[in-house]
This record gives sequence, C-alpha cells and structure tokens, in this order.
Amino acid sequence: MIHRIVKMEFDPSKLQEFLTNFEENKSKIRAFEGCKKLELLQDKHNTNIFFTYSYWVDEPSLEHYRNSELFKGVWAKTKVLFNAKPVAWSTKVVKSEE
Repeated sequence: MIHRIVKMEFDPSKLQEFLTNFEENKSKIRAFEGCKKLELLQDKHNTNIFFTYSYWVDEPSLEHYRNSELFKGVWAKTKVLFNAKPVAWSTKVVKSEE
C-alpha cells in the first residue's frame, strides 16, 4: 500500500476555487482504480495550507492515476492557485497501532 501525501499552499483569495475543484472531482479520484482512500486535510493554524492524503494499492496504480486525463485536468486547475511550490511524498506504513 502506498500512502501519498501532497502539501499545497494556496493564495488565500483562491481557496474557494480550490475547494470547489476538489469537491467536483473527489468522487472521481476516489473511484479511480487502485485508490482506496482520499482525504483532504487543512492546517489548523495556516488555513491556506492543505494536504491531500490518499491510499493506493501500489506504485503502478498511483502512476496510472498521475498519467490519467483526470489527474491532468484536476492538476491544471489546481496548480495555478498556489502561492508556494507543492511538496509530495509517497510513503509506506512501517508500523501501525490502533
């Protein structure tokens, strides 16, 4: 399982535009083959910083999404709203306790 974390910092005046785009596409992303979970997180103190946290079956599934028309369309509308360069990590769980 791959956990993908993407940190995005937005121009404060563009937050609603980002949230609208995410709302319109979240179900499509979640339904994409290999995606097991999708979350949108917001920093508690810097409210223009968001993180997407997604779970993917494996690296090929994530790469298939990243090369898809869906991703290209969502990303084209998202990247013009940033006020800082996004940062992304692909991670795996080493230990987990619940």
